[in-house]
Amino acid sequence: MFGQRISSGAVALGVGGYLLSNVMYTVYPGQRVIIFDRIKGLRDEVIGEGTHFLIPFIQTPKYFDIRLKPRTITSVTGTKDLQDVNISLRVLSYPQEQRLSDIMNTYGVHYDESVLPSIGNEVLKSVVAQYDAAQLITKRDVVSKMVRDALTKRAKDFGIILQDVSITHLAFGAEFTKAIESKQVMSQEAERSKYVVQKMEELKKAAIIRAEGDAEYARMMQEATKANPSFVELRQVEATKEIISKLAKSPNVTFLPNQTNVLLGLPK
Repeated sequence: MFGQRISSGAVALGVGGYLLSNVMYTVYPGQRVIIFDRIKGLRDEVIGEGTHFLIPFIQTPKYFDIRLKPRTITSVTGTKDLQDVNISLRVLSYPQEQRLSDIMNTYGVHYDESVLPSIGNEVLKSVVAQYDAAQLITKRDVVSKMVRDALTKRAKDFGIILQDVSITHLAFGAEFTKAIESKQVMSQEAERSKYVVQKMEELKKAAIIRAEGDAEYARMMQEATKANPSFVELRQVEATKEIISKLAKSPNVTFLPNQTNVLLGLPK
């Protein structure tokens, strides 16, 4: 008798726990819930954080993550001058809460996996086709802004808010990349040749200035000699003193007294 009561109590407790777990549900931070009613269909009300009640077996909670979610969109498209370009976007997005019911009805809980790649490719192809390959490099900021504005506007049509859109990768085909590298090498060679020419011009100017200075010095010396003949003798004395000074510092030079026989110590 006592065992039957325990068994009945355990069954009642199990059934009660099961019913309680199916009657209550919890919405955690960063989540929102839309209720699917088997009788009335999907409800428009968006349920926020907390613990809530529902009708078991009739109502089912559909959870949405409303936090910022990163996604990378990659597209291979063509430029205005028919060059292939591989471009990647990094997108941060979250859904509009007031449109969660529409999003659920149309795209499901994983709306971003179906919507963002599609509209991302659409916008990238539209924007990139307006520029040449070279312009995509030189005007990358302008292109990025156009993509961001167009994609943000397009995503709003689907109930998606874009917090940030940026180009993270931009690469061209092998032939165009090789052509750019060749152009860079040629540009570097041209700059180097320009530097050599400028250096030669500077050396030429320096030689001309030096020659003009030497000519001016010779003219001044000639005028000084004509005006004062003793100036030449003074210059000779200064030159002699300079030579003697240099010879005196040389260890290989020996000075002997005047009129001394150089062949000292030799037998006669």
